[in-house]
Amino acid sequence: EEAVASLRAGEAEDEAPGQWSPNINIGASVLIPETYVPDLQTRLGLYRRLAGLEDERAIDEFAAELADRFGPLPEEVRHLLEVVAIKTLCRAANVASLEAGAKGVVVGFHDERKVDLARLVPWINEQGSRARLRPDMKLVLIRNWEDMESRLRGIRQILRQLVALARKDAKG
Repeated sequence: EEAVASLRAGEAEDEAPGQWSPNINIGASVLIPETYVPDLQTRLGLYRRLAGLEDERAIDEFAAELADRFGPLPEEVRHLLEVVAIKTLCRAANVASLEAGAKGVVVGFHDERKVDLARLVPWINEQGSRARLRPDMKLVLIRNWEDMESRLRGIRQILRQLVALARKDAKG
């Protein structure tokens, strides 16, 4: 509660590198339903473990464990695992916010000073009329995703491209 209060008050400006959490909205239910894991303490423990996962292999292993313990993964749980994977890509790509819908995605950067426009602008130009950078440094990508699965695949593909650009930036 104190950490939340200090963040709201603007006191926690100096965060440790990699400790920030991107805000993701994919327009889908992302949770572990009570019908899947009835015990509240078990669900809370699973959420805590899930919050600590930092790579795709660990997420896949966690998914396999859930399936072994509780049965086939419901849609909400599959989406939750996708969002966790997307968050890891967001951190690697310096993406603080991602708002996705059926028609595309809006990406906000965590630290705009770390955005290398010399690399990002040519990538945006390659996208043609399907991408633009707004004056507030939000990247808008127009896509036509027919269903949630294609939206999730598309988001991951975009983020992998942004991660590749960020890694080039880090190498200089």
